[in-house]
Amino acid sequence: MKAIILAAGYATRLYPLTEKTAKPLLEIKGQPIIDYIIEKLERCLQIQEIFVVTNEKFYADFVKWHQSKKSKKRITIINDKTKENGTRLGAIGDIDYVIETQHAYDDILVIAGDNLFSFEIDDFVAFYDQKQTTIVALFDTKDKKTIAGRLGCIEIDKFQRVVTFEEKPEKPKTTLAATACYIFPSEDLHFIREAISQQHFDRPGDLVKFISAQKPVYGYQFSGYWYDVGTPEEFALVNKKSTKI
Repeated sequence: MKAIILAAGYATRLYPLTEKTAKPLLEIKGQPIIDYIIEKLERCLQIQEIFVVTNEKFYADFVKWHQSKKSKKRITIINDKTKENGTRLGAIGDIDYVIETQHAYDDILVIAGDNLFSFEIDDFVAFYDQKQTTIVALFDTKDKKTIAGRLGCIEIDKFQRVVTFEEKPEKPKTTLAATACYIFPSEDLHFIREAISQQHFDRPGDLVKFISAQKPVYGYQFSGYWYDVGTPEEFALVNKKSTKI
């Protein structure tokens, strides 16, 4: 299994923090966000290689980070060649770019580079081993207002199969939020190219919805914490001393 960390966004909602620093390289409690993700991936024996996909603007910064990073697993920094927000490939485009340029046709674990979460990757992979199909990590926010207008909302049945998916609904049907953590089996990778050929997809959640309309997709529900560091308020929150990371 290979892992892809999505780090090619321009994080305009976090300006001025991210005007000169890529969001995954912002420090949370003394270390870059991406370091927390790498630590989780390193503890998972099934992950053989890690790809970090970024853009032309921040490519040199990630190379510098990589040079100073001692990792137990092979890490490859990939430049998607985009230079500004208006020309970005989007998350789905970047996943496809990595798969095609690196010939990564294995099972693929995808994590957004701004996600901080409590579950262990080993547990996530174990759930995938049971289902052998596309899965998404789900976090119960306990409050529909937390989801409304800003997060993907997922309904699952008693077997944990995804029933419906809504991206940033104003009136969420559940309190389950789709986190940007996914596993796509090798046999499902063709859906990525099909989705791109049919219409422009930017968010991985859109891909989950696309796949779930054609075959079973399951939700891995975890407890603990999950932070999507997308706004200055969220960034300030996770930097508080009392916040668990």
